Amino acid sequence: MTDADLLAALRRMGLAGPDETPRFTALTGGVSSDIFRVDLATGPICVKRALAKLRVAADWRAPVARNLYEARWMRVAAGIVPQAVPRLLGQDETAGALAMAYLAPEDHPVWKAELRDGRADPAFAAEVGRRLAAIHAATAADPALAAEFPTDAIFYDIRLEPYLVATAAAHPDCAAALHALVETTRTTKQALVHGDVSPKNILAGPQGPVFLDAECAWWGDPAFDLAFCLNHLLLKGLWRPDSAPDFLACFDALAAAYSAGVDWEPADAFEARAARLLPGLFLARVDGKSPAEYLTDAAQKDRVRRVARSLLLDPPTRLAEIRTAWTEELNA
Repeated sequence: MTDADLLAALRRMGLAGPDETPRFTALTGGVSSDIFRVDLATGPICVKRALAKLRVAADWRAPVARNLYEARWMRVAAGIVPQAVPRLLGQDETAGALAMAYLAPEDHPVWKAELRDGRADPAFAAEVGRRLAAIHAATAADPALAAEFPTDAIFYDIRLEPYLVATAAAHPDCAAALHALVETTRTTKQALVHGDVSPKNILAGPQGPVFLDAECAWWGDPAFDLAFCLNHLLLKGLWRPDSAPDFLACFDALAAAYSAGVDWEPADAFEARAARLLPGLFLARVDGKSPAEYLTDAAQKDRVRRVARSLLLDPPTRLAEIRTAWTEELNA
């Protein structure tokens, strides 16, 4: 299999020779990009090409220019925690594509798959929190980076609108609370945000967590990244009920490790923002444009709605309040 546009991009990046015809193998898992393993004469690499229309049921579109900012996020993160990102090999604006080191799945399993199979390691979760906080702290200390990420519109289009705004339309009585979260998040400008810190975008590598898919990279509120990741550790308690206590232990470990790295603002103020945001994201994974694909049972969705709506209408200021409310629901 070959792809003429991507082959041309690889040649422009200097990764494929003028007479080389590498083999392209499509990889699964992406809803927002085409992803390929490309076997070059020098060995395999991974290539991503952003899609204008995402592969979801809703009509969800986003500019392919986000690929450029993903590459920029990778460069910045690599300068802070080198082992936390794949090595970036090149980026081509014409094709909206980037090339990076190929990380073999046999020694870089996806964290989501590890959690699905009951391998929930709090020490690994804590390292996710530490590395994420380190990237936020280092970039918060360098506000000049903001000029490299003029992505407010992209972040709104692929995060705030499909998650919080769309969910507000489905829950009119919570709309004021959800729109307030949008406004707070939209206007908080503190650090470089990944925007999609999900277990499906984290590899469990031999040197610890590796972050992928920073297509939503944005100069804004780091509380979004923390809340977005913690949200998945709560939801997965419905996916794998027997492992729910282990997922909650990961929630605690990740939150505590991250909190220890918050030095750009008072930790209590940061936590309050993350705690208010989390119930909105929780509800969004049921009634937004990107519902969690593993929550298919109506009763499961109603449990999420019950807890999320209660917390939206009576906002928490501590992450522990959300953990407690969800634990009570799981044990009911």
